[in-house]
Amino acid sequence: MLQQILHDMYIDPELLAELSDVQKHILFYKMREEQLRRWKERETWESLAQDKGLRPTKTKRAASDKHIQWLLGADGEVWVWIMGEGPGDKPYEAISEELIAERARLQAQREAEELWRQKEAEITKKFRDALANEKARILAEKWKVEMEDRKAAKVLEERIQEEFKRKEEEERKRGEEQIRLQEEQRAKELYWTLKQAQLHCQASEKEEREWEEQLRRSKAADEERSRRAQRARDEYRRHSLRAIQKGTVAGLSSMFRELGQSHEQEARLYHHLPGPGPPQPLALPVSRTWERPLRPVSRDVIVRWFKEEQLPRRAGFERNTKFIAPWFHGIISREDAEDLLENMTEGAFLVRVSEKIWGYTLSYRLQKGFKHFLVDASGDFYSFLGVDPNRHATLTDLIDFHKEEIITVSGGELLQEPCGQRDSPPDYHPLFE
Repeated sequence: MLQQILHDMYIDPELLAELSDVQKHILFYKMREEQLRRWKERETWESLAQDKGLRPTKTKRAASDKHIQWLLGADGEVWVWIMGEGPGDKPYEAISEELIAERARLQAQREAEELWRQKEAEITKKFRDALANEKARILAEKWKVEMEDRKAAKVLEERIQEEFKRKEEEERKRGEEQIRLQEEQRAKELYWTLKQAQLHCQASEKEEREWEEQLRRSKAADEERSRRAQRARDEYRRHSLRAIQKGTVAGLSSMFRELGQSHEQEARLYHHLPGPGPPQPLALPVSRTWERPLRPVSRDVIVRWFKEEQLPRRAGFERNTKFIAPWFHGIISREDAEDLLENMTEGAFLVRVSEKIWGYTLSYRLQKGFKHFLVDASGDFYSFLGVDPNRHATLTDLIDFHKEEIITVSGGELLQEPCGQRDSPPDYHPLFE
């Protein structure tokens, strides 16, 4: 998958969104390195061609029906219109004044609307509380009980409510007038503020300072990218040396170091031989009887890929057993994975079948939040895409390796507690039907 990205010099935006920050920095470094290699190769070829008197062959561009046709004036030349100089055009200063005034008016209008919402809420709350207090006073004094005519008490209550509504309406009108005056005043203030900002931006000294600041930030960003690239290279070398020491690189699986299982049991376990005899190597390429697309296009295609290519390689099984690993899950979304990990502690993890690439996604629980790492299984090995340079013979080898070794130096992710199934039947049920 990484080689395909470097060959095309393009990565799908959905796939890019699945990568972590460290994966993105490493992928950027690899793509930049490939660009430099191609440029140096082209420079060398052109230098040799120039020494030998040869010229590079020109590639013919494909015919296209797209074209551009310019509008011509009366003199036959390309017609050009300059704003402010055409007949009936307003001067540039007038247009600028109108734009500034309109911006100030809209800003003042938005602020006035916000002030009115606050004022309206205050007025509503004020008279609602007053009405509630008045009702409480009436009930407390037991006016209705003391009055012989309950209808009179009802009329009194309605009259009180009408009086409060009238006062509330008057208060609203006063508030609207106050807000309107504030809006006009604010529009004038914003107009002069924007006018002064426009004049200030036209000064050459400020432009020079902005240019220097932009240059400083650009240099700082370049230095930061260089530091991250150096950390990525150091992490790459550290993982490579550590993996060689542990004997898990490119098929040196520790599966066959386990004791206590006969050759006949291993042959039945991996479905390579029906009878006695030594088992076949697990990392042998699987003979495909179907045409695999460049990337997953549907769930049905992913299920078939898993059954055709991953089941023979014992993907998702515990080492040397017929049981599914507790960390293995089916085709579930990122949101479902985070929901399963939500109530678990830092270091919890699960592995789910990816819908983006031919492989898997390892979802990891942080102290605050989650991380998701893509596992490339498009070849005859398993490895993290852009993070871990090690190649593992089985998916279980990769998981066991990172139970002892961190995934990235910056994050320090160590696989500790597997996240199992929550529902029945399990979400990986369609993969094993």
